[in-house]
Amino acid sequence: MIVDLPDTTTTAVNKKLDDMRERAGIVTMGRVLTLIIAPDSDAVLEESIDAANGASHEHPSRVIVTMRGDLYADKPRLDAQIRVGGDAGAGEVVILKLSGSLAGHANSVVIPFLLPDIPVVAWWPDVAPAVPAEDPLGKLAVRRITDATNGTDPLSAIKSRLAGYTAGDTDLAWSRITYWRALLTSAVDLPPHEPIESAVVSGLRDEPALDVLAGWLAHCIDGPVRREVGELKVELTRKSETIVLSRPQDGTTATLSRTAKPDALVPLARRETGECLAEDLRRLDADETFHAALEGIEKVQYQ
Repeated sequence: MIVDLPDTTTTAVNKKLDDMRERAGIVTMGRVLTLIIAPDSDAVLEESIDAANGASHEHPSRVIVTMRGDLYADKPRLDAQIRVGGDAGAGEVVILKLSGSLAGHANSVVIPFLLPDIPVVAWWPDVAPAVPAEDPLGKLAVRRITDATNGTDPLSAIKSRLAGYTAGDTDLAWSRITYWRALLTSAVDLPPHEPIESAVVSGLRDEPALDVLAGWLAHCIDGPVRREVGELKVELTRKSETIVLSRPQDGTTATLSRTAKPDALVPLARRETGECLAEDLRRLDADETFHAALEGIEKVQYQ
């Protein structure tokens, strides 16, 4: 069920939301968090809502989307859309389009829609503030999620996360490599138990998940880590063997190769945004390993 409320007020939107929830038989008792989404453009709006709806099946949420309308409108104006039921996954979605002077006060407009006594998470799906924790929306949240992949310059975006980092920050580029990190860790834990002397991370230039993966390796090993542009692979070298985890760019199956051992095929598809978002919503505390990976990017050698 989708209802549009043009030129409205927060009070009118809240009343309509309550009415729609009652008609649809939806209660708020099952909500575990409020997710605020702040896209910078319409291009990622529906994709972000779809991802949030998918994640809501694991984390039932009220989703509040703030969009900037006409910044130069003569008077402040609020246009809203409410989605409940099948159009909102296992939660409810409130889209708020702010125009005029109201566009600079998204945090004040959002506050009446926050559910009491449950945590707030803020997500910037494309362009993010330099310091998310100091952004007006970020100040409302205990967890702040960015996505360098959709930034105008993905590499600069992921590198900039370190300077603006505050405990509770994370980036979807980090959760996109969860399975890569798990497979590499498992491979290294097998004999021979020798330290990794060097590593190479290769792939697309504009794939910040690989940059943060290289940063994680640079933090973990005592040796050089190179970031190259080319086929998608990670190569770890130690004294008596080389470990290579590779996958076609658009493939779903990776190959794990080790010196003098048969290759192993493992499922390793690119993770969808909704899956990554759901993972990040499972923890609301500081991710120290992500912070260490950001620090490690500064040690990576780029070629």
